[in-house]
Amino acid sequence: MKSVYSRRYEVFLRQLRAARVHAGLTQASVANSLGVPQSWVSKSEVGERRVDIVELEQFAAIYGKPLSWFLPKEGAR
Repeated sequence: MKSVYSRRYEVFLRQLRAARVHAGLTQASVANSLGVPQSWVSKSEVGERRVDIVELEQFAAIYGKPLSWFLPKEGAR
């Protein structure tokens, strides 16, 4: 099955999940911090819903990462 997202967005999704794991957080704990259901976090990580820049800023703050950490590195385009 072909992804509906670009290669760059797929890389972003992997980085989003990795940031949470590196921070030692569960989807439920992140959801609680954001005031959303756990399924919202899950859908964000797997690409069922698209993450906008405001949401990314919230994720970055919770995970202690700069916004640039989530962007595909050179060569991952």
